[in-house]
Amino acid sequence: MTFLLAALIVLITLGVTFWASSRNTSAGDFYVAGGKISATQNGIAIAGDYMSAASFLGITGLIALNGYDGFMYSVGWFIAYLTVLFIVAEPLRNLGKYTLADMLVYRLKDQRVRFYAAFSTITVSTFYMIAQVVGAGSLISLLSGGLLKPTLAIPLVGLLMIVYVVVGGMLATTWVQIIKAMLLMFATIVMSVLILARFGFSFSDLLGAATDKNGAAFLEPGLKYKNPLDLISLCLALVLGTAGLPHILVRFFTVPTAQDARKSVVVAMGLIGAFYIMTALMGNAANVLVGKDTIVAANPAGNMAAPLLAQALGGGAGTLGGEFGLAFVTAVAFATILAVVAGLTISASTSFTHDIYNGVMKGGKANEQEQFKVARMATVAVGLLSIVLGLLAKDQNVAFLVALAFAIAASANLPVILYTLFWRGFNANGAVWGIVGGLAVTLVLIALSPNIMSVDPPEKTTGRHPVQRTAIFPLENPGIVSIPAGFALAALGALLGKRRPEDERNFEEMQYRAYTGAGMDGTVAAHD
Repeated sequence: MTFLLAALIVLITLGVTFWASSRNTSAGDFYVAGGKISATQNGIAIAGDYMSAASFLGITGLIALNGYDGFMYSVGWFIAYLTVLFIVAEPLRNLGKYTLADMLVYRLKDQRVRFYAAFSTITVSTFYMIAQVVGAGSLISLLSGGLLKPTLAIPLVGLLMIVYVVVGGMLATTWVQIIKAMLLMFATIVMSVLILARFGFSFSDLLGAATDKNGAAFLEPGLKYKNPLDLISLCLALVLGTAGLPHILVRFFTVPTAQDARKSVVVAMGLIGAFYIMTALMGNAANVLVGKDTIVAANPAGNMAAPLLAQALGGGAGTLGGEFGLAFVTAVAFATILAVVAGLTISASTSFTHDIYNGVMKGGKANEQEQFKVARMATVAVGLLSIVLGLLAKDQNVAFLVALAFAIAASANLPVILYTLFWRGFNANGAVWGIVGGLAVTLVLIALSPNIMSVDPPEKTTGRHPVQRTAIFPLENPGIVSIPAGFALAALGALLGKRRPEDERNFEEMQYRAYTGAGMDGTVAAHD
């Protein structure tokens, strides 16, 4: 049953992909669907891009296993969109064309910035993508009864991802994300209603049952993050990282105007807010109705809590309702992964092709056919890289993996975006220092953290630890150190860099264009 439902979703999305392929007539069509997506469509697609395997599988599992600490992921990711709405969406749409680097280069006029911004985009997308393919491996292993191990399932997802993007480009990716968002919202609403019906439509009764089963500490901070700084660091990364995520930011280039970009965020926030509220229901219900032991037995990191909950709500293992619930939710989660991975892949391949190949290597002179060819080759390369890295990280919790991507985005991208928009004295040297320094500090701290180093036996951890020794950096998420470091390094670089006579004029032009839209030519931003 699960195979049939998953295959049906794959066939529908492949049909959409081949329909979209005939509409890819230019590089702009491939990169951003020609800027012709409506605000409502884009808002649903943003939600589809954002409500990833980390949200559906990872957060449900984290709440089921860790209570309050797990729910902080939901809170952080929802609040993050306020930063996107009020600060980033409109100026990004007015200044950019295809990528985050476009916006930075519009003001800073330095190809070094384009290169390093593209490198950061690819790094963030890669970390985020690892989480999706890891989730896919767990799902397919579960739905096949263990016949298809993650080592076979992860390459399958990578292959589908390559087909979606190479054939259909951004238009296909957008519609795959819309279909996935609608399926996911339907599944979570049905599950939430069934959960509330089990507990007399009282959330308090559900929490009471969770407390009875686990003790009062389950609803208090400290079950997963013993050190309060760990929780603060995580929340900083989640709240600030969204405004620096390339695969989310690129969606603002698919709409005709800056006003549509803002409307897209409002539509997305409505869907995302409702979804994250429902994760609290699903996580606590999984703890009560399925149990920690069963969840951990299916997947030590808790990634299978949502499918197992659907099975329990439908009547349990062996019943028609239970097996259909498991099959449907697993198939929807699989669609979720395919959609998000497609969005990440096109973001990374667009950044490489438009910024590094065309912008830096070819000086902006590559023709449409060249860019098409290179974009597709880059897509295949990104897909293969994600498969390899996914196999290496297949035992990690997917929500945790995505939180690291958010830390990189908040440390390397956000400081440069904010300084570019609001600091008159900022310059290209500051952007390079901010991106490279923020990226380096974050990656080093991750390498020295308990995620990589641990002396605990495997059964007490969420995944593999390559270095068996006490962690040098004690926090799981580096945000509390790496984010201030990113801001400080960008500021220091700007102060040490040379001021050019044209910097003042570039800032004035950027401000005028960012908040008025003056100079926009049709559906995309015109460059000097």
